Amino acid sequence: MKVAVTAKGTNSDAEVDSRFGRARGFVVIDTETGQEGPLENTQNLNAMQGAGIQAAQNVISHGVEAVVTGHCGPKAFTTLRAGDVRVFVGASGTVKEALALLESGELKEAEVADVEGEW
Repeated sequence: MKVAVTAKGTNSDAEVDSRFGRARGFVVIDTETGQEGPLENTQNLNAMQGAGIQAAQNVISHGVEAVVTGHCGPKAFTTLRAGDVRVFVGASGTVKEALALLESGELKEAEVADVEGEW
């Protein structure tokens, strides 16, 4: 499965960024091969509006099947789900630690956004 984790850096040792739309970037990891790589989100850091939707479209366009983040707003959540991307919230620590929580089933899949827009 191809997973994008919101991150403050560019590899699995980076800290999880708690916000999806305005995350510094993503670390995309293929859980089957272990291959990882960065995915930029800098265009959305200071966006006036639409950061969550644009970040979601970026993730979808890279073939991601699941997102792991601290929090996800309603517009980003709706866009991700429309793209058949599963959303897991409540992540913290490093990207590597968050991925381990996902793989062990300790992170639960979100059924709705967990914060209001413009969080």
